[in-house]
Amino acid sequence: MKFSLLPRPMRLTARLAAFCMASLMLSAITTSCNAVIDDELPECKDGLELRFIYDYNLEFANAFPSQVDCLTVLVYTEDGRYVGTYTESGEPLKDEDYRMHIDLQPGKYNIIAWGGMQCDDASFSFTAPPAQTAMEALQVKMNSGLLTSPTGPHLHNLFYGKIQAEIKRSNNLEYESYTLPMMKDTNNIRIVLENLNGKSLSDDDFEVTITDDNTLLAWNNDVVPTSTVTYWPWVTGTVEAGQIAGVPVDDAYAELTTSRLLDTHRTAALKIRNLQTQMDIIDVPLIKFLLLLKSRDFDYMEPQEFLDRCSRWNLTFFLQGNGTWMDVYIKIDDWTVRLDDIDFSY
Repeated sequence: MKFSLLPRPMRLTARLAAFCMASLMLSAITTSCNAVIDDELPECKDGLELRFIYDYNLEFANAFPSQVDCLTVLVYTEDGRYVGTYTESGEPLKDEDYRMHIDLQPGKYNIIAWGGMQCDDASFSFTAPPAQTAMEALQVKMNSGLLTSPTGPHLHNLFYGKIQAEIKRSNNLEYESYTLPMMKDTNNIRIVLENLNGKSLSDDDFEVTITDDNTLLAWNNDVVPTSTVTYWPWVTGTVEAGQIAGVPVDDAYAELTTSRLLDTHRTAALKIRNLQTQMDIIDVPLIKFLLLLKSRDFDYMEPQEFLDRCSRWNLTFFLQGNGTWMDVYIKIDDWTVRLDDIDFSY
């Protein structure tokens, strides 16, 4: 037989206190990863888990793992104060399951990401160190010395994305998960010249250039006006188009890369000059020219969305070698247009 030395009311109070203490300890263990010191408890994860995608293209498919080879992520507070810079490059980005983890305190943040600026052969860089720059003063520029003639740069791909994120509480067992969609700012434009009279063309006989004012980008990816520059082909050559009476017929081609193209840039121009005659055989507004590709399939898209989604352009010009080279046709992917039927005025 057992005897208690405590009166019944005191025994009930002691039991209740023990139960409450056990409940508090259990609650601490299950709701807070730092409440009790125990090596077997899960590590606290206060911050963000970021997934990156690039499906802002005409295929609407995520091409981030195959096209983005280096990543720079800037974190700012809700009011635009710098918090930190986080980078990744190489093999990890090729994994579909790649996630970037950033430890942060509870609060609201602006997350800005660029792809292509952390690489050794990057074509763009910050105008000032991000740690010394407020968010809305942040700018990205094309590196100096790239715009050379007669051979221009093959610009390293540049991508951009921005989201707002919130960490609602601390002592989490899981990071707050967000997806950061990105878009491509660089464009590759391939120009092919074909002679309708069946004679071969040589790339040495032509000069292909694009002029635009788009080498400086703001924190929100807007193009900042600065000065008009000339883009030169990064590669030129000839390709066999077929044979006539057993004789190969060559087309001439040139490829150029440019920074972001804007629908509002009405002065951007594509020029092709015949070096033998010293005549400009093609001189057209680039943006309106490229928008000829916007078929009925994309009627729902605004012009700027179409320009941002289509980063690879293939243009074929059909020229009649009659000495004047004025009767010109163009083929843009699967669309054929006669230039003298098009009004390029604005």
